[in-house]
Amino acid sequence: MQPNVETFLGCAASYEESTDVLFGAPFDSTTSFRPGARFGPAAMRHESFGLETYSPYQDRDLTDCRIFDCGDLELCFGSSESALADVEARTEEILADVKRPILLGGEHLVTLGALRAAVRRFPDLHILHFDAHADLRDDYLGARLSHACVMRRAHELVGDGRIHQFCIRSGEREEFRFAAAHTDMHRFSFDGLAETIARIIECGAPVYLTIDLDCLDPSVLPGTGTPEAGGVRFPELLEAILLAARPRVVAADVNELAPMLDASGASTAVACKVLRELLLALQG
Repeated sequence: MQPNVETFLGCAASYEESTDVLFGAPFDSTTSFRPGARFGPAAMRHESFGLETYSPYQDRDLTDCRIFDCGDLELCFGSSESALADVEARTEEILADVKRPILLGGEHLVTLGALRAAVRRFPDLHILHFDAHADLRDDYLGARLSHACVMRRAHELVGDGRIHQFCIRSGEREEFRFAAAHTDMHRFSFDGLAETIARIIECGAPVYLTIDLDCLDPSVLPGTGTPEAGGVRFPELLEAILLAARPRVVAADVNELAPMLDASGASTAVACKVLRELLLALQG
């Protein structure tokens, strides 16, 4: 595994010495509204140098961490299953070397590839899902592999009671009915997250954390494929990330930045800061 030419800010450790491995999945072939998330990983790396490596929120610095950035996978845009297989293989490789994979999307469907590898290695895995959308459709226009279906496919991997959803404010009626029966859904905000984290810690379960950036309000991050009014602000997401990092997080991702949809660059700057804070929180 070779280092990327342009790494995310401060992620300059070698693979051998790293505890965490960053990699991108630039894929958006099932995006249902505005495409462009395939450009998210590269934009986040390039624009990350507008930030400091130090976080005053956490009093931690990326230069003190051992994070390796191996760049973006080269994915087949004509086949969701092929793209997912490549994401799964890279995740499996990282987990097999007892390191933590951190995936950059891309559309949210790429999470499924990483989850397949994580569940195989951690059968008791719980999923923390921050998102505006339920993502619980059984299919979208006949496609069962869609960013609108990723949590439904995840449920098929982990079963009832192990998907914990926060900030959800959009979906079909049937998705909310499915959630009521099968997932732990918290609408509109992070209310209940602290209690959920406490229960996960008590049972000692490993966690996969997936952050769809459209959980943020469009006034904070408009550069995403399916913006939804009524989202949270950056301080709320930061507080949630700090809580979510408390259990044993074995893998994580940040997805759905579409940088060209916000010409100001503000959305990319926010996404970079979210990733910096996530990487630092996980070091705890």
